[in-house]
Amino acid sequence: MAAWIQLAALIAALAIVYVPLGDYLARVFTTTEHSKVERAIYRVARIDPESEQRWPVYALSVLGFSFVSVVVLYLLQRLQPLLPFSFHRGSIPPGMAFNTAISFVTNTNWQSYVPETVMGHTVQMVGLTVQNFVSAAVGLAVAMVLIRGFVRQRTNRLGNAWVDIVRGTLRILLPLSFIFALVLVAGGVVMSLHSGVSVDGQTVAIAPAASQEAIKELGTNGGGILNANSAHPFENPSAWTNLAEIFLLLVIPVSLTRTFGTMVGNRKQGYVLLSVMGTIWAGMLAVMWWSEAHGLRPMEGKEVRFGIPGSVLFADSTTGTSTGAVNAMHDSFTGFGGGAALLNMLLGEVTPGGVGTGLYGILVMAVIAMFLAGLMVGRTPEYLGKKLGRREVTAAAVSILAMPTVMLVAAGIAAVLPGTGSALNNPGAHGLSEILYAYASASNNNGSAFAGITVTSDWFQASLGVCMALGRFIPIVATLALAGFLSEQKKVPVTAGTLPTTGPLFAALLGGAIVLVAALTFIPALALGPIAEGLL
Repeated sequence: MAAWIQLAALIAALAIVYVPLGDYLARVFTTTEHSKVERAIYRVARIDPESEQRWPVYALSVLGFSFVSVVVLYLLQRLQPLLPFSFHRGSIPPGMAFNTAISFVTNTNWQSYVPETVMGHTVQMVGLTVQNFVSAAVGLAVAMVLIRGFVRQRTNRLGNAWVDIVRGTLRILLPLSFIFALVLVAGGVVMSLHSGVSVDGQTVAIAPAASQEAIKELGTNGGGILNANSAHPFENPSAWTNLAEIFLLLVIPVSLTRTFGTMVGNRKQGYVLLSVMGTIWAGMLAVMWWSEAHGLRPMEGKEVRFGIPGSVLFADSTTGTSTGAVNAMHDSFTGFGGGAALLNMLLGEVTPGGVGTGLYGILVMAVIAMFLAGLMVGRTPEYLGKKLGRREVTAAAVSILAMPTVMLVAAGIAAVLPGTGSALNNPGAHGLSEILYAYASASNNNGSAFAGITVTSDWFQASLGVCMALGRFIPIVATLALAGFLSEQKKVPVTAGTLPTTGPLFAALLGGAIVLVAALTFIPALALGPIAEGLL
C-alpha cells in the first residue's frame, strides 16, 4: 500500500468517526439512565449509582480498585500451575509477577517476559485482558471528572467512580473491541485456545490473539500475547490490518476532543486541542519518516510487509499515545528516529495520548499555559470561565512534574549502577538512550521498549514497577484534585481582558508550553543520548 494512501486512509477514517463517536462518548458519561446489566452489577457490588463523590473519595475509589487489581493479578500469576489452559507453565517469579501486575493495572503493559513461553491462556485472558479493559476505563473516568470540574459550579460532587468505570467498560470498550476482534479475525489474526501447532516438526506458538489485539490497541494498552507484538504475523498479518490497528489506538483519544467540546458546550474548544495534538503528531511523524528513509540501513528491524511508512506511522502513533505496541524494533531506528519516539513520550503523551489520559494530560497543560499567559499580562488566569489560582496551578504542576521527576531519578540511578552495563546491548550514546527509553516508557505508562536492554534483574523489575505506579497515580490524584477545586468555583463572565481559547493564539500558546516544559526538563539527557547519536 502506497505511503500517502496509508496516511490519507487513516486520517479519513478518523475524520469519519470523529463526530458520531465523540458525541456518543459524551452521552455515555452524561446520561442518568442505567442499563439492566449495569444495575445488576451495582446490586451485587452494593453500589448506589445515584450517589456522587467528592474528589478525595473518587480518588480513593480509583486507588483502592487499582490496588485490589494488582493483588489479584499478582496471585493469578503466582498460582498459574493450578489454573486451566496453563500448558504446564510454572509459577511466575515474584519480581516478574510484581512488575507485570503493576504494568497491566497502570495501562502500561511493559513486558519483561516472553508471553508464549511464560503465560498460560487463563492468566492472559482472565488476568491481563481484563486489566486491558478496566485500566483504560479508569483513564476515561478521570478525564470525565476533569471535564465535569470545568462544567459544574458551586459543588464538590464529581460523579461516581464505579459508575464511570462500568460505563466505560460496558458501553464503549467491550462493544468496540468485539467488533474489531471480528475484523482482525477476518484479516487473518489468529484466534485459538491451543498453545501451538506443529509445522515441519517444529511447534509454532498460537493464542487467542484477535480478542487481545483489539483491546490492546483500542485501550492504548500495548502488551502483546506473542513476544514479537504487532510485528508478529499472527497478531498483524498484513498492511491493512496494520492500518486498522493504528486506527484503533488513535480513535478514542482523537474522538475525546469532540467529547470535551460537546460537554463544555463549545466544540471549538475541542478543535483547538485536536489541532495541537495533530500538529505535534505530524511533526514527529515527519522526523521519523525522513530519518528512517535516509538511514544507513533503512529496513533494519522493520517488517517487509509494512515497510518504512507503515513502521514509522505505527511507531509515531504508539508512542504519541500510551499504547506501547510495536510493529518494528525501535532499538534499530536511527538516532533521530528513535529520539522522536522517545520525545513523543517525554512530551507527556498528549499527541493524542492514551484513552482518557491524553485528554486530561493536555487539559492540565492548558491550565499551565493559561497560568504562563496570566504572568505575562499581569492578571489572574482563567480557562473556560474558571479562575486558576494557587490551588489549581499547584495541582496542575504536581501532575506534570511527577513523570519527569520519577523518570530522571530512576534512570540516573540505573545509569551509575555497576550491573547496568552488562544489561545493555550497546555502549555509549545508544546505551544511554536504551536506559532513558525504558524509564520514560515506564513512567509515562507507555510500555514500548528499545529492546536492546535486558530488564529481568530484581533492580529493573522493581524500579520499573515503581515508576509505572508513581507515573500513573500521582497525576491521577493531582488531576482529580484539580477537578475538585474547579467545580467549587462559580464561572466568571467573559470580559474584554479574557484570553480567547478557541483560536490560533491559544493553540500556539498551548503547543509552545508543551514543547517548552519538555525541552527545559529533558534536553540535557537527550543531548547525551539520541541527539549525540544522531549527530554522529
